[in-house]
Amino acid sequence: MTDRQPGFSTLAIHAGAQPDPTTGARATPIYQTTSFVFNDADHAASLFGLQAFGNIYTRIGNPTNAVLEERVAALEGGTAALAVASGHAAQVVALQVLLKPGDEFIAARKLYGGSINQFSHAFKSFGWNVVWADTDDIASFERAVTPHTRAIFIESIANPGGTVTDIEAIAAVARKAGVPLIVDNTLASPYLIRPIDHGADIVLHSLTKFLGGHGNSIGGIIVDAGTFDWSKDGKYPILSEPRPEYHGIKLQETFGNFAFAIACRVLALRDLGPALSPFNAFMILTGIETLPLRMQKHCDNAKAIAEWLSTHPAVAGVNYAGLAGDKYNNLARKYCPKGAGAVFTISLKGGYDAGVKLVSKLQLFSHLANVGDTRSLVIHPASTTHSQLDDAQKTKSGAGPDVVRLSIGIEDKEDLIADLEQALA
Repeated sequence: MTDRQPGFSTLAIHAGAQPDPTTGARATPIYQTTSFVFNDADHAASLFGLQAFGNIYTRIGNPTNAVLEERVAALEGGTAALAVASGHAAQVVALQVLLKPGDEFIAARKLYGGSINQFSHAFKSFGWNVVWADTDDIASFERAVTPHTRAIFIESIANPGGTVTDIEAIAAVARKAGVPLIVDNTLASPYLIRPIDHGADIVLHSLTKFLGGHGNSIGGIIVDAGTFDWSKDGKYPILSEPRPEYHGIKLQETFGNFAFAIACRVLALRDLGPALSPFNAFMILTGIETLPLRMQKHCDNAKAIAEWLSTHPAVAGVNYAGLAGDKYNNLARKYCPKGAGAVFTISLKGGYDAGVKLVSKLQLFSHLANVGDTRSLVIHPASTTHSQLDDAQKTKSGAGPDVVRLSIGIEDKEDLIADLEQALA
């Protein structure tokens, strides 16, 4: 090609990939191997010493995974990426590079229930402390900043409520505090929102959801925006200080604007070990090729169904930022003009019992704990994904007892509406 910058759909198919040099295979092969042969002793030493790039062991890197990493980095506008075993693994790996025991990070209250649980409980065993803030009150993020703060964590579109976050406003708080902004972009995908364009320094995904898109493979990814100076004030010694295991290399000094991605790979992933299998990387790569087509259909269906539900007598409310009267509609038009995503919640007039009954009556919607599938999905968060939270936490995170979460697939919308109609009746 010329100097022309490829469009999104072109990148979704071609970024990172070339025909296999040995066989000419056009699809990226599955390099189903544990290890890779070195040319000689010097080559091996240079790879282990970070003096050359190449493959050593699939726990640290694999050619199939590398194509996936380059593709998602290109779609997000980042400098580099690291694929790992799950979205939860991406959060652990990213924060392990940033936090020491006693450090804090600020997180939005409106998050996936599994993330709330991970941050509140599992991370305590590492000595990492979460401080909660409210995305509807940007000043709450400023008030939460202390000398121990090392990151701010938000979702671009929050799970389960589908609320759109003011990324630029929170990015300004992060810059003032001198810490990176981490954005989980799972529900939006880069097709709808590219958080780096709005001030994010690190972007995370559960590849399991819209990027993979077919409900068949679990994975996660960390994208380095290359925008943060890790050495400016000594807050991030893993990146700014000499690494004894790599002969005194300073990662920021050596790798520049992709130092964070390198640190995640050669320190956190190397030692914690949540590697993504090459087979799952292949499956997710295949899903990404149709991402723009799927996401537009997801969004078009979701808007039509949300509008229909908003008029149904059994429904007390529809929380979907794509609706004209929704509280977050202005933010949706600003950050994701192509669509407000495919995940939203409804509140039922019958409360908890009505929510439980609805998910059992639906036939075309699958009752399961996932989003972002080609198939339409449903769950009652208060009794499942958010059941570990107390009632106040459930309500604050958008998962009150009367709430049902819908993930709208790419079926014919008329069939989905008919299924909802019979179940609500």
